[in-house]
Amino acid sequence: MTDVTLSSKNPTAVKAEALVVATAQTSDGVAVVSDQLPTDLLTQLETLAPQLGVTGARDEVRKIPAGDKLAADVLVLTGLGERAEDGTFAAETLRRAAGAATRELAGLKSAAIALPASDDAEITAVTEGALLGAYAFNRYRTAGKDTAKATGNGTAKDAKSSGKDAAKNGKDPVAAIEILTPLHKNAKAKLAAERAEILAAAVHATRDLVNTAPNELYPATFADAAKAAAKDVKHVKVTVLDDKQLASGGYGGLTAVGQGSSRGPRLVKVAYAPAKPDAKVALVGKGITFDSGGISIKPAAGMEAMKSDMAGAAAVLSTVIAAAKLNLPVAVTGYLCLAENMPGGNAQRPADVITIYGGKTVEVLNTDAEGRIVMADGLVSAVEDGHDVVLDIATLTGAQMVALGSRTSAVMGTDGVRDEVKAAADASGELFWPMPLPEELKANIKSKVADVANSGPRWGGMLNAGLFLQTFVGDHPWAHLDIAGPAFNEGGAHGYTSGGGTGVGVRTLLGFVEGRAAAK
Repeated sequence: MTDVTLSSKNPTAVKAEALVVATAQTSDGVAVVSDQLPTDLLTQLETLAPQLGVTGARDEVRKIPAGDKLAADVLVLTGLGERAEDGTFAAETLRRAAGAATRELAGLKSAAIALPASDDAEITAVTEGALLGAYAFNRYRTAGKDTAKATGNGTAKDAKSSGKDAAKNGKDPVAAIEILTPLHKNAKAKLAAERAEILAAAVHATRDLVNTAPNELYPATFADAAKAAAKDVKHVKVTVLDDKQLASGGYGGLTAVGQGSSRGPRLVKVAYAPAKPDAKVALVGKGITFDSGGISIKPAAGMEAMKSDMAGAAAVLSTVIAAAKLNLPVAVTGYLCLAENMPGGNAQRPADVITIYGGKTVEVLNTDAEGRIVMADGLVSAVEDGHDVVLDIATLTGAQMVALGSRTSAVMGTDGVRDEVKAAADASGELFWPMPLPEELKANIKSKVADVANSGPRWGGMLNAGLFLQTFVGDHPWAHLDIAGPAFNEGGAHGYTSGGGTGVGVRTLLGFVEGRAAAK
């Protein structure tokens, strides 16, 4: 992973392959956001902006020769858009601008970033953005580099890489970044930078798992990845239930979904247990390592993206590890509900009735609505274990994309917990939108033969899925995060977001856990 340091060096004198400076849109044109670059250079850049194609718009990055007034080799101009009414830039604006810049610096050994970083919030945003953008997934590229071992463990140490569009032509991300700030020796600033490194490593690890080919990442190897990620991390224990243990233990959801594959399901519990925790949080993640749809098979077009159907479980794993590395005073237990949904000869069928862990029965109307079935086992187990609150995260419904698009996730559940998740998302810079769970829609998942059906009408599909999950948590404090669209970017990179796995949810989940500590 990219090394990051805080420095008080003057931008004009810093020796790096690239110097990153911000631009902004103004009523008069373009402004270069810097009070340390020479005045004549600022004037020249602002005057030549139209010829250079510089508008200051968000997500815009332009590279030009640095010239003789700067010690750096290349000057990189990254857009912030317009200032807020108070003359500042929002943290997320800085985060995206820093990430957009570092995405364009693949292959370089060093870069210095001179974006606004005069307080803890700005330092946090710039450092996070820079590290999140410095990602490339080159594991399967063989030309001109050593091939990384494809263990599927997704850890920052083993993954040299990090999304293909961030590292053009297979180049690795920029090796080292200096964040230029007058607060380089400030204790809070240093802690902010350290947290940003741990957070970025967690997001990268999640992206790596999502991007790993499904012939390599399946329930058993995902369980191995969890063990590898937790190795040498204090106070973290990993417990794995294999297919035989799941069947004998009554985990009917995981067993049913996984029985169509030659590679059996797993329930992996990753528990971080600090001494005398302030709170106990459970995180349940959907981990369908490949979703063919089962007997209710999906169309061939776009099915390759279904390797990402385990993004929720990956986010849960990475969040637990990050919480442990940050030594948070909150016990966090992750439940990774892992299965491969395949149409084998022993696959579950529409009209099957299965018994979820805890005893409730489910009529299977659509084998492609499998995620909620495996999640039911995990949710019941999490509630049974007595946590203060349960969050689940899943690439659950196409209806989420219909309602909110490919960049905004949904959150629903107990009102207070739902609002807490939304606040954590807002603070982290992730886009989540609260959704209702209307009582009248419960009729949509009513079964003629079992306690509940796993599918309902098309309309309100995201809410139907949320209501199904609610059946298995009762009145326990709970929230459900549907990240179906945002988890996997099938378009071009933007801001600090790479193509492929995005790592969405990690920042929100970690912020939620931190909030539980702060609340005490």
